[in-house]
Amino acid sequence: MPHLPPTQPGHAPIEITLRRSARARRFSLRVSRLDGRVTLSLPTRARESDALAFAHAQESWIRRALEAVPGQAALRWGAAFPLEGRLLRLAPGDGRLIRAEADSLLIPGAEDLLPRRLSAYLKLRARDRLAAASDRYAAALGLPYRSLTLRDTRSRWGSCTHDGRLMYSWRLIMAPPAVLDYVAAHEVAHLAQMNHSAAFWAEVTRLCPGYAAPRGWLKAQGQGLHAWRFDGP
Repeated sequence: MPHLPPTQPGHAPIEITLRRSARARRFSLRVSRLDGRVTLSLPTRARESDALAFAHAQESWIRRALEAVPGQAALRWGAAFPLEGRLLRLAPGDGRLIRAEADSLLIPGAEDLLPRRLSAYLKLRARDRLAAASDRYAAALGLPYRSLTLRDTRSRWGSCTHDGRLMYSWRLIMAPPAVLDYVAAHEVAHLAQMNHSAAFWAEVTRLCPGYAAPRGWLKAQGQGLHAWRFDGP
C-alpha cells in the first residue's frame, strides 16, 4: 500500500488506499470520518505515479481532514462506555451475565473477551428496545411491519423497505433512549409514507412529538457511537 511522505518535519507518512474504477474520469480523494482511511480513486488506465502526485499536491487538505476524524475508543477495564445515554465504567464481573450496578457495567470473563461479550449484550438489548418501540409505533400507525433486523451500519441508522422490512443499527442502544425511539418512529413512519415529504414528517410528528431534539443529538453526536471498536485492534 503506498504512503504519502511528509513535507514537513514532525508529520507522519499518510497511508493511501488506491481504488481503480472504470467509472472514474479523474482523480478524487476521500477521508473516512469513521476510521480515517484515505482513499484515492483513479481511472482504470491512469498511472499510479500521476495519482500519487495528485495526492501529494492535496497533502494539506488530507491532513486537515484527518485532524477532524474522531479518535477510536478502546474497550478496556475502566473505560467509560455509553449505554442508553449513560456513561458506565466497564469492570470485571462474576457469574455469567452482564449487569449494570450503580455507575458500572460488570462483565464476566477476561479483558480480551470484552469486545465479543459486550457486543453480544448490546445487540440483544438493542433488539428488545427497538422491537418494543417499533411495535408501539406500528400499532399507533395501524400498519404492521414484516421483519426487524440489526446490523452495524455505517451510513444510516435505520431503513424501511417497500415490503415493510425494518433494519436498525444496534449501536443505537448506546444513545439516549429518546434517540432510539426517534429512529424507530422515523422508520415505522415509512410504512405509511415511503419518502421524506411533508406528509412523512407529519407522521413522524404524530408518532414522536418533539423529535427535533433527538434528531439533532444524532446529527451532532451520533458519529461518536462508531468510535467504539468491537473487532479487536
